[in-house]
Amino acid sequence: MASQSSDAAINFRTRKWVRPEDLNANGTLFGGSLLRWIDEEATIYAIVQLGNHRVVTKFMSEINFVSSAQQGDIIEMGLRATDFGTTSLTMMAEVRNMFTRQKILTINRIVFVNVDGNGRPLPHGYSEITYARDRLPQTH
Repeated sequence: MASQSSDAAINFRTRKWVRPEDLNANGTLFGGSLLRWIDEEATIYAIVQLGNHRVVTKFMSEINFVSSAQQGDIIEMGLRATDFGTTSLTMMAEVRNMFTRQKILTINRIVFVNVDGNGRPLPHGYSEITYARDRLPQTH
């Protein structure tokens, strides 16, 4: 899988505004804040794709920080589903600064597992991405 993506390849996008509480001691975007945002957005994407509110992060590959953001910047996080397993969904993530257009971070693999009420892996029955929001869980 290529480490660069095109806009057409991204299936899900969200934006965040970098605020003072998101900064590190250097005055730039704190990596921990960015990773929390990515995990939250990837979880939402997995819930929509798998139709189950019980999904858990299983794995994140190497996280490559290539630039940063400043207070007041707006960042855009893009996610793309790359593989459906029997109980899992694998995706990649890319984050860029909307003002500078610079890539901030890439993660080549994030794996989520669909689980039942007891936390055990549960087959989800899907093999392709949905663009209709018909897989949203009906109960939670």
